[in-house]
Amino acid sequence: MRILNIGPLWRGSNAGGLFRALSREGCLIEVVDEFYFVSLQTRKKSTKILERIIRPLQEDEFNRAIKRQIEIFRPDILFVYKGVFVTTETLSFARGHKCKLVLFYPDVSMSAHGANIPKAIPMYDLVFTTKTFGIRDLEAKYGVKNAFFIPHGFDPDIHRKLVFSDEEYAIFGCDASFVGNWSPKKEKWLAHLKQKMPDIKLKIWGDQWGKADTILKTSIQGRPVLGDLYALAIQCSKINLGILSEQVAGASSGDLITSRTFHIPAASGFMLHERNEESVLYYKENEEAAFFDGPDELVSKVAEFMKDDAGRERIRLAGHKRALADHSLDARAKVIIERLKLL
Repeated sequence: MRILNIGPLWRGSNAGGLFRALSREGCLIEVVDEFYFVSLQTRKKSTKILERIIRPLQEDEFNRAIKRQIEIFRPDILFVYKGVFVTTETLSFARGHKCKLVLFYPDVSMSAHGANIPKAIPMYDLVFTTKTFGIRDLEAKYGVKNAFFIPHGFDPDIHRKLVFSDEEYAIFGCDASFVGNWSPKKEKWLAHLKQKMPDIKLKIWGDQWGKADTILKTSIQGRPVLGDLYALAIQCSKINLGILSEQVAGASSGDLITSRTFHIPAASGFMLHERNEESVLYYKENEEAAFFDGPDELVSKVAEFMKDDAGRERIRLAGHKRALADHSLDARAKVIIERLKLL
């Protein structure tokens, strides 16, 4: 099976991890990475203005590159990860070259990332969603009847146990940490934790946290952690918090699980995860992970496990074992390949 993968390859990217897993499972793969064509990391305001002007040219070049690879690589499957910049015209070109069209969509809302995704969704022969509610959203909004749920997984190249130095522990070590982008709910719950436990050493890694309330200012690290630094941050935190994103426009639910649900135990961290009907299916509560429901129980559970070193260690080790056994991207790739064979 030849698969032309469309998505980012940067170290720690969920897309890149999945592409490599497909390769390890025996698929012939090629990748077109939008980061080579569309500038997405600029911080300087003047450069951002220039980028907006040339963005249509960059997107056009990106789609031309996909077409070139279709002609050269002759894939059986065009496998698009999220597909913010992939146009319907490119999908039609791929279909004209006898490619089956597959979308892997990892986010909560299909309408929150520009116009291309909603236009393109009805064209795909198969849509993978990492949200169980994504199946009903895809059918209700786009008439999709060929959606299939598959959860995120961990990348064995990234989410693994590392040896860290005293210097690295000084940077990443803390009582509790949260890794992820800002949202109103996350700010509210973490602020509640800080109010109730003012002496806690809390570290928050991610983008957009400049919006947060002043009580969190000393906890906000001002940047994301990616790749190996992400794994180090997990291992140097006594308690890794799994606070989920709230419902946003275009989605019928907030997150129930996320990529961190699998990254944290795989990277040998103790996980305290938001409890819901789905998150408890992957780990046994108080045996392989700990869970909380709402900001008050978040505080009580953090206080409980801060005092219980032996309990944290027992749960951490069991959770790590569970993740390695069941939740790798290689395991997810096996399922994906079996579905692709049915197209």
